[in-house]
Amino acid sequence: MNDRAEQFARLVIRPALQVLEAWSPAAEALVLGTALAESGLDYVQQLGGGPALGYFQMEPATHQDIWDNYLHYRPDMVGKLLSLRAADPPGDQQLAANACYAAAMCRVHYRRVPAPLPASGDIRGQAAYWKEHYNTPLGAGTVEHYLHAQARFGIEQG
Repeated sequence: MNDRAEQFARLVIRPALQVLEAWSPAAEALVLGTALAESGLDYVQQLGGGPALGYFQMEPATHQDIWDNYLHYRPDMVGKLLSLRAADPPGDQQLAANACYAAAMCRVHYRRVPAPLPASGDIRGQAAYWKEHYNTPLGAGTVEHYLHAQARFGIEQG
C-alpha cells in the first residue's frame, strides 16, 4: 500500500471506526477500498455535478436515509457519530468537509448489510461487496474498477 493510502487508513479511517467501536482489519480494508474506488482520494464532490460528497462519495439522500432509518433506532451509535462531527458545516456537508465523519458514515452504511464483511486480504470479495452494497447493482462502478483503484494505490489481491 502506498504512503497516501496508508496514512488515510491510519489517521482517518481507523480512528473513526474505533470511535464507533466498529473497527476490524476487514472493516478498515473495505472502507479504505471504498474511498479509493469512489474518489481515488482526489475528489470531495462528485464530478459532473452529481450529488455525491466526500472521499466516499455518499449521496445526501443516502446520508439522510441512514439517519432516519438506521441511526434513529441506535442512540448509542448516534452519540459516537456526533462526537466526530464538527460544529460547521451543517448536515450532509460534513461528508465533504470532515473525512473522519465521512469514514464513519461509510462504515455505518456497511453495518446495515446483514452479510459478513469480506476478509481484509480478499480484494475481489471486497470489490463484489462494494459493488452490491455500496455502489449498488445500478451504479456505474464495476468490480474491475474497484480492483484497478486498489492496484493504483499498491493494494493487490493476496
